[in-house]
Amino acid sequence: MPRIELQPKQQEVLDTTANEILYGGSAGAGKSFLMRAMSIILASQIEGVQVFLFRRKSSDLYSNHFIGSGSYYDLLSDWIECGYCRITTSPSIKIEFQNGSIIHCRHCFLEKNKYDFQGAEIHVLLIDELTHFSESIYRYLRGRCRISTEIRDRIEAFKKASGLKMDFPFILCGSNPGGVGHNWVKKTFIDIQPPYEVMRTDDKDGGFLRQFIPGRLSDNPSLDEEEYKKALYGLGDDLLVEAMLEGNWDIVTGGAFGDVWSAEHNIVEPFALPKEWYFDRSFDWGSSHPFSVNWFAESNGEDVKLKDGTYMHTQRGDIFLFAEFYGWNGEANKGCNMLAVEVADKIKAIEKRIPLKIRPGPADTSIFSKQNGNCIADDMASRGIKWTKADKSPGSRATGLEVFRTYVKNASTKAGPALYVFNTCRQFIRTIPTLPRDEIKIDDIDTNAEDHIYDAVRYRLATKRSKVSSGGATGMG
Repeated sequence: MPRIELQPKQQEVLDTTANEILYGGSAGAGKSFLMRAMSIILASQIEGVQVFLFRRKSSDLYSNHFIGSGSYYDLLSDWIECGYCRITTSPSIKIEFQNGSIIHCRHCFLEKNKYDFQGAEIHVLLIDELTHFSESIYRYLRGRCRISTEIRDRIEAFKKASGLKMDFPFILCGSNPGGVGHNWVKKTFIDIQPPYEVMRTDDKDGGFLRQFIPGRLSDNPSLDEEEYKKALYGLGDDLLVEAMLEGNWDIVTGGAFGDVWSAEHNIVEPFALPKEWYFDRSFDWGSSHPFSVNWFAESNGEDVKLKDGTYMHTQRGDIFLFAEFYGWNGEANKGCNMLAVEVADKIKAIEKRIPLKIRPGPADTSIFSKQNGNCIADDMASRGIKWTKADKSPGSRATGLEVFRTYVKNASTKAGPALYVFNTCRQFIRTIPTLPRDEIKIDDIDTNAEDHIYDAVRYRLATKRSKVSSGGATGMG
């Protein structure tokens, strides 16, 4: 067997009882090497085992796992020379062993690509940089993890001989913070339990034994830590460096708001809203994906009294997000499939509890599109909930992001009207600070991320008003 030396932190993966693991956090923790090592150990020692290693992009798959020291070619060179295994690259990359085991090295870039694996029987699933994937792709691939009785018997024999305690099917994921999947990965592995703790998920969530094992640069003595740090500092992005070095899941590298968002300045305790302010709401529709309804108060410039008795100075045009209604099923980026009339009825019920007069605000223009003579906007209007059309003109997305960033930043700089968020708006606080930019259209949000609250709030911030109303609205809805 090739000489594979694992660091103590990497060895913890071999010693665990869990079978759905997220390893890593910081850069340089040896995530990719660990996956190669695990795949070689299990494929070479268990006859007929099927290992699948995924990266989102095929180019990353090859450059990260087949080039340089510690690559598959390097680790398996003696076995390749003697014919015990072989690496083929067409039509896809795979490593075949004489015992019938195969390491399938694949990519899954688009949502539709997941269906390429519909018939797969995955015994060991390895996903490198999990936050590059959507939750739906991960869940689909996880759903392909199953073990036949014959393979189960071989695995149990191997476990008995080796002393390994892990269960199978076995899933190992590695990732740094950031990327399109940051929110769902954080929710699934980081927020659910303390590090190292093993918990059994319910059957609806796979029924696996789940664990997060944090890895740090300091856990990998094979790297020159100081030289590696210097390389990271050279990136010139303090947030990026912190996330890479510390594995900080509260910071997103490449995020659209990481350099302007400040929880200290943007998040405020709820206070009594002056009735003379302007109140409205915005809406981004979704059914299989979440919808978002958000309520806003626009200041006329008067100061407000906070709960602790102090006063907060506001500028004319400051916008306070004071309530939200998020239509999801509790899973990141998954909707709850409510009908438009049901959403409208819920909005009416919420507004009955708000002692303010709420005006119709901007909504996604898709709700005004008629099909067979009907549209979502008409359905909601029939329940008394009306909307205006959001700006969806060419360039509006890029402009909207810049406007959004300006409002967020102004809470710290006081350079102009700012966006403030009541700390009760937990879904905004969960999703907005960590939204990534699009990798190609860098002046836009990655639309594969959980961007529904962003869109709803963007519609409102991009809506120009000549003045703030000093009186009440003409009626609710």
